[in-house]
Amino acid sequence: MNTFERIHIQGFRRLFDVDIKLNPLNVLIGANGSGKTSILDVFSLLANSASGKLNESLSEQNGIDANLSNLTAANAGKARFMSFELAMPVPNYKPIEYRLAIAPQGTTYQIANEQLSQHGDRSAPFKHIVAQHDNIAYYEWKQAKKGLVRPNWEYNAKESALSQVPKMFREPEDFRKRLASSTHYHVLDVGRRAPIRLPQQMRDATLPGHDGEDIISCLYTVRETDPDRFEMIEATLRAGFPDFERLNFPPVAAGTLAMTWKDRSSKHPFYMHQLSEGTLRFLWLVTLLQSPGLTEVTMIDEPEVSLHPELLSLLADLLRDASNRTQLIVATHADRLVRFLQPSEILTINTNEEGASEVIRADELDLENWLKEYTMDEVWRMGRIGGTL
Repeated sequence: MNTFERIHIQGFRRLFDVDIKLNPLNVLIGANGSGKTSILDVFSLLANSASGKLNESLSEQNGIDANLSNLTAANAGKARFMSFELAMPVPNYKPIEYRLAIAPQGTTYQIANEQLSQHGDRSAPFKHIVAQHDNIAYYEWKQAKKGLVRPNWEYNAKESALSQVPKMFREPEDFRKRLASSTHYHVLDVGRRAPIRLPQQMRDATLPGHDGEDIISCLYTVRETDPDRFEMIEATLRAGFPDFERLNFPPVAAGTLAMTWKDRSSKHPFYMHQLSEGTLRFLWLVTLLQSPGLTEVTMIDEPEVSLHPELLSLLADLLRDASNRTQLIVATHADRLVRFLQPSEILTINTNEEGASEVIRADELDLENWLKEYTMDEVWRMGRIGGTL
């Protein structure tokens, strides 16, 4: 599985200038307001940009002005632009590097700089896209002899060139698709009328949905098409809930199914609206992390919410296993979850005297002797890895 190996962020909220090495599993820890969620929001912004939805995404995040760094670290009081650089290795070929810089323009924004290129050790980078403001040039394979060409199609200057350039080579198009598929999951809604508690229309679904709106279709499909994976899901539920027996899918009406949870402690199955918040959230997490439709990057904000501490060791195992199929970026406050993680899986986020975020991987710290006597969560609570609770 190809994964993004590095992201460099400048001028975005507290992320004034951070360079982050990325692994298959990346668990962000740090105090409230340190920048954990901002990292997730950056990936969401880039994913939307690669899908032609940059304008929509910036509007949802209250516009560029609300997101520019406004810290002592910015000498002018506020950063003049925000920029993002993302790198992805390509097996047996040059790695791909992408840069997107966005700057204010009146009450809106402009794409000040955008580049997509492949860099070798010695040779000059091969450029797929070069754009400054609304001046764009790109490599058109049918017109290779001309080098970079100008678009002869209608170009939207408010959207990234990455989302608009047609017929790129396989590697840059693969990069775009991977980035565009990145999915951000916020804390699951488990209110009384939440979608996860209600019967659902059957439809093709390889993911449970952001609010569990497709969890029944997803689990039913897995049961019918991949019995071994479905058994893994039920085995994980039994490990977390010893009285759990099985999931059933009683029909409600034509094309509509409910789902029930059969428990040894009761003669009658429990319907979804009868399950506790923690049970629903763990069921959703297990389904998500075992889903056949996981996207290239999966971001999860605070997966530990409402979970009993004893479930967090299972969650750590689920995250580690899923990171073989998706690149995971997870933000957490749970020291108990950190106990079950390896230093290479942890990114600590601190704020410096100027209010800017600083990010470091825990495996870059000298923790070997500490971990001989203490667990990872104890080392965190003692302040040895930063990211103060």
